[in-house]
Amino acid sequence: MNKVKIIAVLVLDQDAAIEFYTRKLGFELHEDQPFGESRWVTISLPKNSDVTIALELAKTPDDKALVGKQGGSHAFLGFDTSDCIGDYQRMKPLGVKFLGEPQSGPWGTGVQFEDLYGNKIFMSQEP
Repeated sequence: MNKVKIIAVLVLDQDAAIEFYTRKLGFELHEDQPFGESRWVTISLPKNSDVTIALELAKTPDDKALVGKQGGSHAFLGFDTSDCIGDYQRMKPLGVKFLGEPQSGPWGTGVQFEDLYGNKIFMSQEP
């Protein structure tokens, strides 16, 4: 194996998820096309299209039960940023739910927030 290419996130509404991840977090829509009876939707960060997030529509009761709980009590995804405080200040007025304010330590500066379904995401900046 060479690298992680796609990470799947279960969603209840692909259009709402596209809106959240692109308008509030700054992702770009990578693909949006029919895929059999489903729809293949991927997003990526503008500076890193090597890793994409597939916004997978939860259809079964088991899938729907996992929406918003994919990481349990832990952050499901971790994003690197060059300006944690600036990104926090940009996203907070857009309605992104943060679980505190950015904190700094020897590891850098970081803050946890939730996606539109409650999945926890950690954003951090190296020291």
